[in-house]
Amino acid sequence: MLMTTLMCGAMSIVMFSVYRSFRREVHGLGHWAAGLLLLVCASMLFGTREVLPPALSMIAANAALVAGIGLSMLGTEKFYGLATSRRAYLLILVLAIAGNSWWLLVHPDFSARVAVFSLLVFLFYARQVQLVWRYGERHFSSFFFGVLMLLQAVVVLARGVSALLHGGASVNLAVAGTPAGIYLAVANFMALLLTVGFMTVATRRLQQILERRSTHDPLTQVLNRRGFGDAYAREIDNLRRRRVPLTLLSIDLDYFKLINDRYGHAVGDQVLAHVATVIKGALRESDCVARFGGEEFVVLMPDMPVHNALGVAERIRALLRESSHAGLPSCTVSIGVACQASVVEGLEELLSRADAALYLAKERGRDRIELDACAITEDRTRSAAEIGTAR
Repeated sequence: MLMTTLMCGAMSIVMFSVYRSFRREVHGLGHWAAGLLLLVCASMLFGTREVLPPALSMIAANAALVAGIGLSMLGTEKFYGLATSRRAYLLILVLAIAGNSWWLLVHPDFSARVAVFSLLVFLFYARQVQLVWRYGERHFSSFFFGVLMLLQAVVVLARGVSALLHGGASVNLAVAGTPAGIYLAVANFMALLLTVGFMTVATRRLQQILERRSTHDPLTQVLNRRGFGDAYAREIDNLRRRRVPLTLLSIDLDYFKLINDRYGHAVGDQVLAHVATVIKGALRESDCVARFGGEEFVVLMPDMPVHNALGVAERIRALLRESSHAGLPSCTVSIGVACQASVVEGLEELLSRADAALYLAKERGRDRIELDACAITEDRTRSAAEIGTAR
């Protein structure tokens, strides 16, 4: 028990440190850290029975124990983005203190005290099992945490049932015996394992957040250059296997500097976020859009012939020209279209050709769409083939 107390204290410090660093990204860490501290306090209070009146130390220790376990439940609810069950938490805590006091001071009954205590604590654990089952990610971390929580719930419930059926002697931790020894060993071991389990799912969540940060633009929430490079690498592999067309759009806002100068950079950022939303809304789920810095966006469309890509580009151009959002200034875009020339061509070459078509659109008056030379050849070849088929 001493080692468990020390380890819980150490884990509380670790979890609190993580909470201080990532409180906005991963919720619930603070509740778990506070819950662990209460478990440490409960263990210390149990050890003051020789100093304080035994009844007082027992009531205070059990109250700290229930409060700590309940805080872990509130932390798990926050982790999954749910409103915390504060009323249920306080109700269970009050019932635990009242029941413990009644069957300890007014009507001493150890069996009833253990049974009620176990049932109330079981509710905290059962709630967390439900949360993991319903909201947990289908990943090993959630499975590990859920199994641990289920095991702890079963052990606690079994102790309560044993107290009711076989009396307090079978579950009295102060009396040497196999059932009590097993429960004491499992309880101490699970106090640490449950913390490790929650840290596992929290670390998984943090890993996903950091990965998204490294591949997405924070302003527009579309891919950044790195994320786009990863998406292109996947699609070029598909191109090698299936030989399907791969088309790229290079999109640039016209006179965006004037928007920043006239309305300010805050409005300019809102315009960029709106443009990204409009572009995403015009694409398929298999397409991807990225912001390459400033006011330039790039769209990758797998299995998309040039003539179909022109339709998508025209839809984007028309939507941005006609739409306005929350009083934002209207804007137009110039778009360059290029298609993958061969499987040996790299991303930089493809981007360079799309940019060349984009610059041509700028030179010819902006608010228009231009094709790269290779895309023009492919489009004409397809048109000729369709005419020949019709004849």
